[in-house]
Formats: sequence, structure tokens, C-alpha cells
Amino acid sequence: MRLLYINPNSTVSMTEGVVAVARAALPEAEVTGWTNHDGPPAIQGPEDGAAAVAGVLALLPAARHEGVDCIVIACFDDTGLAEIRGAAHCPVIGIGQAAFHMAVLLGHRFSVVTTLAVSVPVIAGNVASYGFGGHCAKVRASGLRVLEVDEGSPATIARLAEEIALAESQDGIGAAVLGCAGMASLLPVLRDRTGLVLVDGVAASARFARALVGP
Repeated sequence: MRLLYINPNSTVSMTEGVVAVARAALPEAEVTGWTNHDGPPAIQGPEDGAAAVAGVLALLPAARHEGVDCIVIACFDDTGLAEIRGAAHCPVIGIGQAAFHMAVLLGHRFSVVTTLAVSVPVIAGNVASYGFGGHCAKVRASGLRVLEVDEGSPATIARLAEEIALAESQDGIGAAVLGCAGMASLLPVLRDRTGLVLVDGVAASARFARALVGP
């Protein structure tokens, strides 16, 4: 299976981190990652998301030429998912969409821990539109910028762990969904710090892609 992750923002290090997590989750697949160099450096809110869509759509002819079997939008906002799915030659998954489905299939009520407050309405809207409003307790902003999360400093990890702990103690949940692509590689250390069930949309999307495409 040829699985392509398209990062809607222009930060190559985020693309590389996503690909590493996806390859670990689905080692039997051929996983590649493309960066939207026409997008903003980070997607923080609806304006950044809107600015990224055209660049992602422009990559679809090359994806068709390469014969990829499934495309994953590697932004937790599921940037342009409907438009991209409508134009692509193959199944398209968003990492936010995958994470919500995985949390619910595991039987958990969940909260989302994301970056800035500007992203909360986008994510909450996606949760509702996918039909998971009754399963999501809260979308929580950590106050961290996307590129801070991507750097993964000790201070960033501590802040994320703090917000996850607050979600566990205040929201009545069984799992926390990591609400940024840059958090995917931080899951092991955050799990060790918090002990809560954590769901990462990058790994979840890889596993769903296998189910969609088949052997």
C-alpha cells in the first residue's frame, strides 16, 4: 500500500515527524510525506486553513501520477478535507477525523488537547459535523503555538501533560485526543507523564487507511 501524508503547512520538520509516526504504526506500508510549500508555516485557525487549501489541491495530480492508494491530510483541523476528498482519485482521511473515530471505537468519552484558542471552534465544529458531539467533553487550548509543539521542548511537554491532567480530572473522560499533528511524536512521553489513554490521529489514520485500502 502506498500511503501519502500531505502536510497543509509549509514546515518540513512537521511532515518528517508525521511520516516517522505513520511508518512506525504501519511498517508494512510505503509511507511518504509531502509538504505544501505554498501554505502558511503553521495552521492556527480558519484563516490559515483557508490559505492552505489551494496548495494541497495542487498536489493531487502528482499524487495520482504516483499511484498512491490513500491520502491523509496531516493537520488536525482536517484542512480542506471535503474539497480534497472530492477532487482526489483515492480515499482521503483527516487525522482529526481518524482520531475521533478511534477514540469512540475504543469506547472512550474524550477531550481534545490542542494548541491555541483560535483552533478550538474549528475542531469543535468538526467534532459536531462528524457526529461525535455526545462523545467529546471539551476541546481544550494549551496556549502553545503549533511550531512550539513541533519543537517538543521540555517546557512544551510539561504544559501539554498539565492540560491532559486537567482534562482527566475535570472532564469525566477516558481518553485525551492529541489535537495537533506535531503532538504525534510526543505521545510516548506524554503517556508516561500522564497515564491516561492518549489517541493520536497520525497513527490512527495509518491504521484506518489499511482498512480502507485492503491488502
